[in-house]
Amino acid sequence: MDNNEEKTNARISGVLKDDMAYLNERLAVDMSFDLVYRVIRIGERDACMYFVDGFCKDELMQKLLQYFMSITKEDMPADAHEMSKRHIPYVEVDLKDSWDDILYGLLSGVFVLLIEGYTSAIMIDSRTYPARSVGEPDKDKVLRGSKDGFVETLIFNTALIRRRIRSTELRIEMMCAGNNSKTDIAVCYMDSRVDHKFLAQIKERIQNIQVDALTMNQESLAECLYERKWYNPFPKFKYSERPDTAAAQILEGNIVILVDNSPSAMMMPTSIFDVIEEADDYYFPPITGTYLRLSRFLIALLTYFLTPTFLLLMNNREYIPQAFQFIVLKEQENIPLIWQFLILELAIDGLRLAAVNTPNMLSTPLSVMAALVLGEFSVNSGWFNAEVMLYMAFVAIANYTQSNYELGYALKFMRILTLILTAIFGLWGYIGGVVFCALAVVTNRTVSRQSYIYPLLPFNFKKLGARLFRLRLPGARQPGPRH
Repeated sequence: MDNNEEKTNARISGVLKDDMAYLNERLAVDMSFDLVYRVIRIGERDACMYFVDGFCKDELMQKLLQYFMSITKEDMPADAHEMSKRHIPYVEVDLKDSWDDILYGLLSGVFVLLIEGYTSAIMIDSRTYPARSVGEPDKDKVLRGSKDGFVETLIFNTALIRRRIRSTELRIEMMCAGNNSKTDIAVCYMDSRVDHKFLAQIKERIQNIQVDALTMNQESLAECLYERKWYNPFPKFKYSERPDTAAAQILEGNIVILVDNSPSAMMMPTSIFDVIEEADDYYFPPITGTYLRLSRFLIALLTYFLTPTFLLLMNNREYIPQAFQFIVLKEQENIPLIWQFLILELAIDGLRLAAVNTPNMLSTPLSVMAALVLGEFSVNSGWFNAEVMLYMAFVAIANYTQSNYELGYALKFMRILTLILTAIFGLWGYIGGVVFCALAVVTNRTVSRQSYIYPLLPFNFKKLGARLFRLRLPGARQPGPRH
């Protein structure tokens, strides 16, 4: 048996001196200032407590120390189990005898107590993680509805879901992944509504993940769970920082995965209709919600078709009906239209990245400067035609009607491909680009290997209507007559 196997199978001995030597070696406590141990006596027995500075509450630690030191020799139980029952005045207490479990708990912030003669460590879960307030997320804002959002602390996120689903059917299973990071992962679902076969597959995939660390949180997990085809950019997962959206997905029978240190929920399986849905659809009456939903569908289609169609018509002006002759370029083009569109596609992403990295105090003046320079002056200088700037401005703004970044970039990549094909092959290139985009959507599959465009394919008229139109909320009923 090699050294790694010995460390994996090692268990606590009950000899405090040996156990402390083992822990001190594994943790390198003399080199890490935040790993603290304190040797005390409890009931005339030597004991040692280990904890991570910053994760444990100082007031609680002081009270526990005072209580432990007041225990007499006659009060000391024979084993750790009795000790945890009689002399640990705290709610969340567990016993572990495997060093792997002890180290995992300790590095997660759990307070560890070792006592001479006890062959189990007493684990007191008194950790408190640094956390920000559960304010409304900047990306998933709604006009009406709750204003709380997920944060980077996993236990807060599960509490926000529990607050909304007070059912005994709700299950929140804790798992972990990453050989070194040991990142906590919470799998949330309704036991009576979830597809148990798909659930078993997801849990098995998480358990079999062999990576050093989930460095990018949910994106790292997503790439481990599903090996997607690189040429199909349409999203396989839906992400949301809103607990009400996550709770609604759970109630619909889907699986929601929360990852520690990530302020968003990952929902699966996800179809194209799930990605386009937003919380505002349900916070307004059915007719308003239907209008908002159909508007997003239409705008999403326009962001893809607008610029390639304009390029096709400008290259083949005989296709333009007489009533639409006003769309023809009014000024001479100094740079071919295809290059104008491609340069602006890149420039828009450059502006977006600049906006992310711009300090808040400078964002407004720099935005005004960018609008003037890239708008008015770029047209006057002859680099771009006014019509091209207009259509690209619409596309840039319309992309923000979708809260899903992956869908926005998927449409962007397909739009650029169609632009290039249209510029090279004309009408047939335009048709080929549209067909390729349609095939990318139709042939795509969800994580559960179902159709990405269900209920359109396979066709289900009733469910398709519910996807396109915001109907009456499930469970909404007329109140009974008053007596």
